[in-house]
Amino acid sequence: MAEQLDRLQKVIARSGVTSRRKAEGLIEEGRVTVNGEVVKTLGTKVRPSDRIEVEGIPLENPDKVYILFHKPTKVITSVSDDKGRTVVTDYFPQLKERIFPVGRLDYETSGLLLLTNDGEFANQMTHPRYKIKKKYVAKLKGYLLREEVKQLEKGIMLDDGKTAPAQVKVKSQDRDKNSTLVEITISEGRNRQVRRMFAHFGHEVVKLSRIEYGPLNLKGINAGDARELSPHEVKMMRNMAQNQS
Repeated sequence: MAEQLDRLQKVIARSGVTSRRKAEGLIEEGRVTVNGEVVKTLGTKVRPSDRIEVEGIPLENPDKVYILFHKPTKVITSVSDDKGRTVVTDYFPQLKERIFPVGRLDYETSGLLLLTNDGEFANQMTHPRYKIKKKYVAKLKGYLLREEVKQLEKGIMLDDGKTAPAQVKVKSQDRDKNSTLVEITISEGRNRQVRRMFAHFGHEVVKLSRIEYGPLNLKGINAGDARELSPHEVKMMRNMAQNQS
């Protein structure tokens, strides 16, 4: 039986080395070899028996790891930081597998973050076409007006384009402190998107946390703690992405 062929960037992402998009960049930069030969053509098909090296390091097929982490504030969503600040992977020194964060939460934002070594899964969770819903709770300066809620629910124009419709629920408003507590659910993942959406109306976000990612939540998980996703949860998340695409 002939060996099954697969695209090189997909194989690299599946190995957990990096995302598919970054794998494409590595290929184009000539940093990937197949059976000792540099390959720069995207979409090159490879066999399971082919010897693939990325920056001189052979690919391995480690066990897949899927982690739900409650990220604290003042932690970088990265695997390293040139300023020596704490990064999310510092919380998992016991893992032998090389994991990386799925998407981002900015330095001052806490909440639910997924980490994995499965590049294909990470792509499914973050690519805009899959439309995985993410719920945040935000504390704002000022009162969020009913008309502003309606605009957010229809989509507003930011400097990188119009946002998809959001789900918005005002939880409380404090007249003495001139603040609003609000839940907002979005299906996109642009840089600092929630903060920019509220800034559009002049509201500074003073506290922000992601509390749900699709059907996943932070119930029973304190800041800095984590748990592995069950096989059922991984399958459920994959199915959700596939049904939305």
